[in-house]
Order: sequence, then C-alpha cells, then structure tokens
Amino acid sequence: MGTWMDPGKKSRRDFIKTAGAAALTSVVAPTILHSADKTGKGNLVIGTDEYRYEVLHDWPQLPSKFSWQTTHNVAIDAEGLLYVIHEGKANLTDHPSIFVFDQKGKYVRSFGNQFQGGGHGLEVRTEGKDQFLYVCAYQQVKAFAKLTLTGEVIWEKYAPMDSGIYRKDEDTVRVKRWGRDAFMPTNFAFLNDGGFLLADGYGSFYIHRYDKDGNWVSKFGGPGQGEGKFATPHGIWIDQRPDRQEHVVICDRAHHTLQYLTLDGEYIETLEGYGLPANIDTWKDLMLVPELHARLSILDVENNIVARLGGDVERVTEKEKDIRSNPNKWEKGKFVHPHDACFDTEGNIYVAEWVATGRITKLRHLS
Repeated sequence: MGTWMDPGKKSRRDFIKTAGAAALTSVVAPTILHSADKTGKGNLVIGTDEYRYEVLHDWPQLPSKFSWQTTHNVAIDAEGLLYVIHEGKANLTDHPSIFVFDQKGKYVRSFGNQFQGGGHGLEVRTEGKDQFLYVCAYQQVKAFAKLTLTGEVIWEKYAPMDSGIYRKDEDTVRVKRWGRDAFMPTNFAFLNDGGFLLADGYGSFYIHRYDKDGNWVSKFGGPGQGEGKFATPHGIWIDQRPDRQEHVVICDRAHHTLQYLTLDGEYIETLEGYGLPANIDTWKDLMLVPELHARLSILDVENNIVARLGGDVERVTEKEKDIRSNPNKWEKGKFVHPHDACFDTEGNIYVAEWVATGRITKLRHLS
C-alpha cells in the first residue's frame, strides 16, 4: 500500500482491494505448507516436519443462547483456559463479549457486555500471584480496561488527553469516530516494570506507554510511511525470546510489515512480506504472526519464516467475493482472515478469525 490513507476504515472494509501484491509472498521465500494427511480421527493435518498441526475448526462451542459476532482475539491463562473476545453488536447490550473455555473446548463462563460493539484486544497477564485480563475496545466504546479473570473491573480508562493528540472530549464522548485525533485502541504489550504499551491502531496510530497503575507516561510513533511511523499499528508485542535483545514489535498492518523498535520507540528494522499482519505471540524461540490475508506465519529466533499454515491467500484476496460472510466457501485446513492467534504451553495454536459468524480454530501440535 503506497500511502497511509485512514486505514482505520479503509483497511477493515476494503482491505482486499487495497492490498499490495508484494504482501502475498515472503522475501525470505519460505515453504508454503499444505494439507499433508489425516489422523485416525479423520481431522486434517497441515504443516511439515516439526510444524505439523491437527486442524480443529470451530473447536469451542457456545451455548445456544449466545452467538459469535465477529471473533477478534484470544488469550490463554496459566491454567490453560481459553479466553475469546468478539466485537459484538452495540444494540445487544445484554450479550457478553468475552467467553471462556476449558482445555476440551467446553464453555466455562462469559462476561464483558460493556464491550459489545467494540470488543477487540485481549491479553492475560500474571502479576505476582494473580492473573488479570487486559481488554481493548474501539468503535463507540473507545476504552481499555483491567479485569479479573471472572470479569470484575479493576479499572477502565479512556483516551489519554495528556498526550495532546486527541480532539476535545475524546475521553468522555462515546461516539464511533475515525481519524488521527480519535482514540481506537487495539492491543497491549507488557513491560517488565509492570507497565504496558497500548497501540492506538485504528485511531491516532501512536503507541502509548503506561505505568503499572495505568497512568499515561509517554508516546511514540504516529502516522507515516514506516521507520517508526505507522499505517494502522494494529498488533504489538515485546520480543523476549531467548538469545535476542528485548525489543518492541509492531504489526504495521496497512504497510504489510513488522517493525522492530527499542522500548523507547527508536526504529531498528522492518520485516517485509506479510499480508495485513494483525498481531503477535511467542513461545520458546518461535514467533507467531496471524495475517488477515488468510494464513499464519511462524518465525524462528532469527526471524526466518519456517512455516506458513492454512494459506489460502490467492483465493481469499483475489478470486472469491464475500467469502468473509459465507461459511459455505470456507475450506477445511484453510484460513480466511486470521485476526489473532496464540500459543499454549504445549505449543498448540488457537486462531481467531475476523469473519462475520466468528470462528475459533485449534491447531494441535503433533511434532
């Protein structure tokens, strides 16, 4: 994409048309993995060598009284429970936006109706002996919050007006509005000092730094053409893998790149060859990148792409229309629009897709 024209609206609603062809292949020229064989249970297996996964689409099942309303992000707690947030619908105020499932995919609990219509980012963080859920919400919600794992609110915060970049009353007016002076947070990254970074991925395109109590400290980034400037800085992560210096990784989504920066926001390097990268997770020496262009990428500790899973890039981005809203066009072992993905402690992968009916897939690690 040659410019950063307001992808807060553009990239979500018309991203297939505006994506650059260069994003469909990797400059590292990795092997594209395809369906390999089947297990005794008849489930499809994708990948090769140590990156083989049994595909379990629609793994967690909601009780009939609920419905998926565009799944967005996933997170795992220390006990192995899976948390899923969907965007939800603003007019369904009594419907929860966050759902919890056990290790067999059985429904455990749900909460978070206050995020309906804007549910987005979701992370579990261990602080001392306790675990907490951090939630981002955009659209008309325009907030971020810290919750217990059962949904009690510790605090909820809004646009950091001290940053000097938002329109007057942006922290108090709950109206959906796009623009670089709007607050539309997307995801978190956690710092060792107890603080965190917050990506305003659909709003100002700045990255905000907060202390351990949720007080605003500083910012970096903003809109631009790269090298520390962004076009939809949608996903964010602190890369703390072994044998690597600790740095921030930003999914600069509309530029189809990953940007590495210092913890203070100084530009280091850009990794190219992605298709609307949406978020990041790490496990051991691997980094996982879900791409809205129909695949997952796995990188080794040197950031070589060692696997690409579920790829259906050409069909989803060029050949099919309205595939996001038509499950009849989805193919087993293939992805449509991975919006988030995370590892569990065993190296299994959970994928949330940005599709109208919602879809959560478990990739069970076989190697």
